[in-house]
Amino acid sequence: MDQTAQQDITLTVTGMSCASCVGRVEKSLRRVPGVEDVSVNLATGQAHIHGAAAVNEAALIEAVRKSGYGAAPVAAAQPERGHAEAWRLAAGFALGAPVFLSMVWPVPALAQLMLASLVQFWLGARFYKGGLAALRAGGGNMDVLVALGTSAAWGLSVWHVYAGGALYFESSIAIILLVRLGKFLEERAKREAASAILALQTLRPDVAHLANGEDVPVARLAAGDEIELRPGERVPVDGEIVEGTSSLDESPVTGEALPVPRGKGAKLLAGTLNLDGVLRLRVTGAAGENFLDRMARLIAAAQGEKPQVQVLVDKVAAIFVPVVLGIALLTFGLWMLHGAAFGAALLNAVSVLVIACPCALGLATPAAILAGTGAGAKNGILFRNASALQAAAGADMLVFDKTGTLTSGTPRLDHVATLGAMEAKRAREIAAALAARDTHPLSAALRLPGVAPASAVQALPGKGLRGVVEGRAYLLGSAALVPGVPAPAGGASWSYLAEEGGAALAGFAFTDHLRPGARAAVAALRQDGLRVLMLTGDRREAAEALGLEADIIAGASPEKKLDVIRDLRGAGHKVAMVGDGINDAAALAAASVGMAMGAGADVAIEAADISLLRPDPLLAVGALRLARKTRLVLWQGLFWAMFYNVIAIPAAALGLLNPMIAGAAMAASSLCVLGNALRLRHWRAQ
Repeated sequence: MDQTAQQDITLTVTGMSCASCVGRVEKSLRRVPGVEDVSVNLATGQAHIHGAAAVNEAALIEAVRKSGYGAAPVAAAQPERGHAEAWRLAAGFALGAPVFLSMVWPVPALAQLMLASLVQFWLGARFYKGGLAALRAGGGNMDVLVALGTSAAWGLSVWHVYAGGALYFESSIAIILLVRLGKFLEERAKREAASAILALQTLRPDVAHLANGEDVPVARLAAGDEIELRPGERVPVDGEIVEGTSSLDESPVTGEALPVPRGKGAKLLAGTLNLDGVLRLRVTGAAGENFLDRMARLIAAAQGEKPQVQVLVDKVAAIFVPVVLGIALLTFGLWMLHGAAFGAALLNAVSVLVIACPCALGLATPAAILAGTGAGAKNGILFRNASALQAAAGADMLVFDKTGTLTSGTPRLDHVATLGAMEAKRAREIAAALAARDTHPLSAALRLPGVAPASAVQALPGKGLRGVVEGRAYLLGSAALVPGVPAPAGGASWSYLAEEGGAALAGFAFTDHLRPGARAAVAALRQDGLRVLMLTGDRREAAEALGLEADIIAGASPEKKLDVIRDLRGAGHKVAMVGDGINDAAALAAASVGMAMGAGADVAIEAADISLLRPDPLLAVGALRLARKTRLVLWQGLFWAMFYNVIAIPAAALGLLNPMIAGAAMAASSLCVLGNALRLRHWRAQ
């Protein structure tokens, strides 16, 4: 066997909840002989291992298992379903409801004990498991904090059930339920992220028509095969036209809003839509190597390049947990040395644990995130997960796609130019009659109510229409159909009307207009100190004609868009991008935070971190402002939680706080954090 041969292995890893989990999995995998490099992505739940060909997949899976997590080959991994977890959460809230009511309505202590114990050791079991794995690896994480704090509150409450005293069951239940709710939402976002690549396949037909009349699966096509493409069909693979002319809608892959004529020798990309002509194509990119496949790989690579999620609370926990345990043990020991009774020393040690219970610390992040995402949802802004909020809060520039994002993406008739003796109104009516039953997007912009359709209408693929109106034959189409017309200027696209065999009578200019909030959005972003960039696959003239105060990069292919985003991030920018098309999907995934218009392509929405449910550029401004507001609230909560612990822990250790007062103070700190976060409920997009 060639010992120098290398291989790449990808595993699906389950059970990770924080950045420290990622570190432990990577550390355990690197210990496997033959492994040279490991990259674990928390967002996708995958581990990518590079090493010698002799590396055994089973050994890798066993290494992950010993570190406290699960692993399986990607092909064998079963997608996790959220239904079971949703039911568990619903059951948890139902169990906790009577305990919460005990604060205003008498509930027997034994009933509270039974309900709280079910939540503590059923729904809280995952925190014990994760916490033990972290402690075995010599570190601390959020699981340790939750297990430690809730156990202290639960244990002290159990003692008081029998010895008499205040009960703190509601604190342990609230922490477990809120943290699990946050994890549930995060896991759902991870599952949805994988559908971005799968959505590309909806643009590819299953069957292709060979030139000899045989229908074959697209997967069987090879370079050099010739296929027939009929009107209304999507291009199955990359190819070159060898016969025929037609208009194609290339907006899903190029960003060009208007259909373009294509003839012999033109290159066609998989996923584009043939509108009106029959074409014969020579396959240049077989299945697996065409445009859609490249886009899928770009999205997967860009998602894999996203930075590992760094949860601030886990970093704090790495120091906070051992310190609190040490202080509790030291408190117990010192009180015993000073002659205190065992019960008194234990009570003071438990007071330290109760006062240090990470209720406020554990609530600060999920409360702010839940309040922020809830406020966003009310205003038509959907954040995929907490990391999307954090990334949006740090953005220093916003990159807009043009077509379908800043503009409507639908061509509209801008004006009519008379080129002969015919009046503009009459030319408009004739054009409407010719376009009445045509499916071309430009024809839709020409229709008028009450105008009778022309007779003997004939589609001239790639050029336009021929038809008869009131006994006269007319032509309507591009400059290739109506010779001798003036060259188009500016950002508009033109169609021309002529009587058959005669000179041009009129020209019709079509433009893709700005969305109503586009100018206000750019102005607001500049006011907020962000740089604004327009990145489009369209012509520079069309982009400049919009008159927006933004930098412009035109003629950008999907690959170029991705390169631009990577270059900007490489230069130190935190880049937010807004797009709506498939051609934007890879760039959206590569941006620090991607925002997709809700009316755009599914693949763009799935690849993005934020979905804007209304096609309004101002929502992008609102998303960034809400993210910054949420970050401020989160930091405020963390500050007060830590400030409370820094002040209260020494007081508890010195015996100045009994457990009942400690519990009350703990509850008060949690209420302060929650109240601060709930202010976000009143946020409104401008």
